[in-house]
Amino acid sequence: MSGQTTLSTHVLDTTTGRPAAGVTLALTTADGAPIAAAVTDHDGRITDLAIVGPGRYAITFDTGAYFPDGLYPEVTIVFDAPGGHLHLPLLLSPFAYSTYRGS
Repeated sequence: MSGQTTLSTHVLDTTTGRPAAGVTLALTTADGAPIAAAVTDHDGRITDLAIVGPGRYAITFDTGAYFPDGLYPEVTIVFDAPGGHLHLPLLLSPFAYSTYRGS
């Protein structure tokens, strides 16, 4: 890992195939120190979450507020910042989720 990493994300509601607007998330260091907080826009996106240095980080999505009767009250993606740009989408339903490295 080297250099700065710019971060973005989006959340897709896979039950409707539509963006998940209004999902709150928090970006922290691996040990839990807060870095940023944001809410997905009308298109389910956060295009400029943060710029971070090399290291391990976590994004925690408040999925319970979006799906109150769902199985997962929150989803945390732990990742290593590779430098450059990193887009981390979350595909979400009440009883499942998936993530991948986007572009």
